[in-house]
Amino acid sequence: MARVFVYGTLKKGQPNYKHMINTAKGLAKFQGRGRTVEKYPLVIAGKYNIPYMLNIPGTGHHVAGEIYSVDEQMLQFLDEFEGCPDMYQRTLMRIQVVEWEGKGAGDGELECFVYSTATFPPEWLGLPYHDSYDSSGKHGLAYVLRESR
Repeated sequence: MARVFVYGTLKKGQPNYKHMINTAKGLAKFQGRGRTVEKYPLVIAGKYNIPYMLNIPGTGHHVAGEIYSVDEQMLQFLDEFEGCPDMYQRTLMRIQVVEWEGKGAGDGELECFVYSTATFPPEWLGLPYHDSYDSSGKHGLAYVLRESR
């Protein structure tokens, strides 16, 4: 099993969460909530309002998200879903545990795979940086599902 940190549309209550609970794609077990130890720019970009964590450590915010344990089948699905390695790259990042599922407050750090991108248009650096993502947030940039594109 591998640990994956999701910060965008794959989180609970978000448009692509359905993939995380679809066992035909593999197993993903929710472990808890966390945030990046380093700051990163989280932007909403493109005509489909996709959340991207730009792989620029030290800039932006400590990004909030969810920690999952996933099997190899789910990891392969996520690589394909995230357009890895072209659109996103899967890299290890240090994640501060905020809360463990069923155990309350978290402490400590762990390494998780995160889909971020180092291949983005330079103008994205001028977009607003977010510390967490919600498709229906006050930013007004609703995510466009793939089946609606």
